[in-house]
Amino acid sequence: MELTTWLQLVLGRPFRRAGHRTALVAAGLPLHLAVVPLWLWLLGTMAALVPAVTPLPVLLTLVVTPLLTVGQRRRYRALVGKDLPRPAVPGPGRNWKSAVRRLTTRALWRQVCYHAVAGPLFAVLDLAVLAVWAVALVAASIYVWIWALPPQWRVTGLGHTTQAAYITAGGLALLFLGPRLTGALVRLETRAAEVLLGPSRTEKLARRVADLAESRAGVLDAADAERRRIERDLHDGAQQRLVSLAVNLGLARSTLGDLPEDARKVIDEAHREAKEAIAELNNLVRGLHPAVLEDRGLDAALSGVAARLPIPVRVAVDLPQRPSPTVEAVAYFVVSEALTNVVKHAQATRADVTVERIGETLLVVVADDGAGGADLAAAGGGTGLAGLAKRVASVDGTFSCRSPAGGPTVITVELPCAP
Repeated sequence: MELTTWLQLVLGRPFRRAGHRTALVAAGLPLHLAVVPLWLWLLGTMAALVPAVTPLPVLLTLVVTPLLTVGQRRRYRALVGKDLPRPAVPGPGRNWKSAVRRLTTRALWRQVCYHAVAGPLFAVLDLAVLAVWAVALVAASIYVWIWALPPQWRVTGLGHTTQAAYITAGGLALLFLGPRLTGALVRLETRAAEVLLGPSRTEKLARRVADLAESRAGVLDAADAERRRIERDLHDGAQQRLVSLAVNLGLARSTLGDLPEDARKVIDEAHREAKEAIAELNNLVRGLHPAVLEDRGLDAALSGVAARLPIPVRVAVDLPQRPSPTVEAVAYFVVSEALTNVVKHAQATRADVTVERIGETLLVVVADDGAGGADLAAAGGGTGLAGLAKRVASVDGTFSCRSPAGGPTVITVELPCAP
């Protein structure tokens, strides 16, 4: 069994994919030679000094280039199952500006370079590899060809000499060399096709950035939806149970008048703890995703935040239409945390919050008249500005903080809200 496996590996591996690769080489030969007559025509017109005809081969080359590229893509897809990535192309249009824009794209001229320069060179290599296969097959089966000859030729020719053995050995050697040559040529052609027929490195990076931005947006939307789900579960589940517990404890305290003093103290303590837990849970729910934000938008949600603060806060929200839920949640979080920092650290007597949409940008400004000195880069300062900046950057927004010593402090946030 081990000898059989070894023979399969040694003898079968080189030929396992040779058929598809050889078919790919054979199918590419006419495509690689397609532009050669046009370039011979161009050279002939230039040698004959016929300037009026010279542009025709070039124009025909530009016309057939997209068709040849489609043929190359189908060749790779059908024979080796490989999809060549497509480069970015200008938008459709029928005016002369669109035509000029398409003719001046780098993608088109890379394709012209592939078909007009690399194609003929690959055609020579294709012919060489196919010739190796033909010679190998004929030489390896030389005894079959000998027995197809007339008897007198077999006697006087190769039939009873050592030349046939040498030719057979050479054919077998070429048969083992053929798959490797074919594989090397296919890898070379595939690499050239990816570079010249596919997108450039800049386009690949741009596509990668776009894919990452799209995937990150999906993650952010999923995280925001998960926060809303947690908020609903807490509001409809744990919060309601705590409220019911507090009500029952309050009823027990008021109706059971003959309780011992120790038991009454325990009930009073439990009632107070339940109410504190409800207050803490309310704050947690508002920090995750308040229901009023989802129901009524930023104006109502930020007004509620301002009403709970011990200092006066002016809130001005001017939004002709609501932004996306993710951007809305980030704006709410930034304002809520910024106002909390104002109360804790700024020693301010008032604050102003302005939210407006300018074009495709949501502008959020939080200002206070406090002592200033907030530092975005300060570690352990308790301001939380770095966390706000990261939250804003998660949606490709910009965050800036101007806080000179003595105040005032102005936090400016710009969030993209394109549809």
